[in-house]
Amino acid sequence: MEETQEKAMRPEDITRLFVERSNAGDAAGVAALYEEDAVLAYPPGSVTVGREAIRRLWEKVLAGRPTFEPETPLPTLVCGDLALTSTPPRDGAGARAQVVRRQPDGSWLRVIDQPEFVTPSGG
Repeated sequence: MEETQEKAMRPEDITRLFVERSNAGDAAGVAALYEEDAVLAYPPGSVTVGREAIRRLWEKVLAGRPTFEPETPLPTLVCGDLALTSTPPRDGAGARAQVVRRQPDGSWLRVIDQPEFVTPSGG
């Protein structure tokens, strides 16, 4: 499998690891932050399902060598083995939110990822 990477031992760690791995161009490392059947609402207007599909998507995104800036997380809501993490994005995209689940080893992985909420325009 993949080389030993730092695991997210707190839900909030995932955002930091995401930024570090994205900026390193590590698509497999980004995908490793998601459960096997995770759902990612990206690209905008579509859904990417599954760790392997997420890895392929991030290979394309990271090929352009984008730079991600750390975003200060909002307070995490935890209910048993589930947690809701969110950040107010620097790019003004409204909000980012993720549902993460505690794994048997105590680490956390993303299950549902909504990286952009766009404010609906008033019709």
